[in-house]
Amino acid sequence: MDESTTQQHYLANKTYDEIRVGDSSFLTRTLKPEDIKLFAIMTGDVNPAVVDPEFSESGMFREVIAHGMWSGSLISTVLGTQFPGPGTILVDQTLHFARPVTLGDTITITVTAKQKFDHNKHVIFDCVCVNQDGLQVVRGTAEVLAPTEKVEHLLQAHLPEIRIDDKYERYQRLLARVRGLEPIPTAVAHPCDYESLKGAVLAFQEGIIEPILVGPESKIRSVAEENGIDLSGIRIVNANHSHDSAAIAVSLVRNGDAEALMKGSLHTDELMGEVVSRASGLRTSRRISHVFLMDVPTYHRPLLITDAAINIAPTLEEKVDIIQNAIDLAHVIGIPEPKVAILSAVETVNPKIQSTLDAAALCKMADRGQIKGGILDGPLAFDNAVSIVAAKTKGIKSAVAGHAEILVVPDLESGNMLAKQLEYLANALTAGIVLGARVPIVLTSRADSAETRTASCVIAALMAHANRSKAGA
Repeated sequence: MDESTTQQHYLANKTYDEIRVGDSSFLTRTLKPEDIKLFAIMTGDVNPAVVDPEFSESGMFREVIAHGMWSGSLISTVLGTQFPGPGTILVDQTLHFARPVTLGDTITITVTAKQKFDHNKHVIFDCVCVNQDGLQVVRGTAEVLAPTEKVEHLLQAHLPEIRIDDKYERYQRLLARVRGLEPIPTAVAHPCDYESLKGAVLAFQEGIIEPILVGPESKIRSVAEENGIDLSGIRIVNANHSHDSAAIAVSLVRNGDAEALMKGSLHTDELMGEVVSRASGLRTSRRISHVFLMDVPTYHRPLLITDAAINIAPTLEEKVDIIQNAIDLAHVIGIPEPKVAILSAVETVNPKIQSTLDAAALCKMADRGQIKGGILDGPLAFDNAVSIVAAKTKGIKSAVAGHAEILVVPDLESGNMLAKQLEYLANALTAGIVLGARVPIVLTSRADSAETRTASCVIAALMAHANRSKAGA
């Protein structure tokens, strides 16, 4: 459910005495994917011929079709709201389904008075539904008790606007981005609880990664056995404890055995401590930073939020790398020139608010080529960054305002709260990735689901393949 809207309908019925045999009324509707989903939700009819596209393509009609009673319900709509209209009671109905209604079909429903019965005020209607080609899809009859009192009423119906949010479909679209690509060898540090182990195995089963499970082997196998997780074909490297797991996992990357790193059930500090070690870590010249990639059903484009997990209170210099890391990721996922909003509490430069000063400096640095590949603007408040209406209300003219794809937060606290709000209150599909190291690092919360971990593996795999392309260039 989303925002509510008020729709005005002028309803006027025809009483039994006003109805003449041969009188008719019609209604036109186009079948949309949401209609099929809503009908299935309301009725519980999840016939795979209707709700499963893959099954539908292999079935009799080779495409998704409507529930038969979708057309039948539209006949009821005509009878109840148009002709005879308010006060009509349906007594009997027969339907014959001549051909299927498929997605995008426009159906015209016509009801025509056929016979009247004075003794009980019943009327029999012929009912015909035809598609946009004039072909009959449904025909039948309906017997109703017609109204005897006149109704003329301006109905102000306060109806909710309904948005179908299918997180599973968004998840499947993300997985499809790596289909056909070679799985990436990935060292998984300490996958010793259900979600972390399941996430790695799901990513393996989807062909995204070739996991190398690093941790106490007996514990890993015990978790797998308790939860029915199949570890067939997966390599396990024994480690004594979580800190040992992190060290070995990082060494596998340094030795070239793995092209990505994935956090298991250990604490972030344990893993990142090994990653940033000057002697044996995975540092590069770039500052390491974290990006939440979020598919938010209420926003019209992907959102990258940075940094909400690594850099607590980044300096201006550190923000340059944080932004460049996010821009590079945006390029990899198919955003050629990402719009970067540098967030603050206000959209004007205020010397008392450091984040606004940083934003102004960063934008000028981008103008001078010190940050490349994106369009920067800031400071912007969150509403200005994601709402063109809010931006126009405040007189902001910007290519970024209202269309931001990268949100650069002032500090870790604000970023983490923003990302978690979108995940838990807006049902965002979330992936977490660390950039700026030698390889992409899948870094998720210990509370995250296996699906979130698998989604993060998709982003890591895309980054790893991009690194391969650079190395081979």
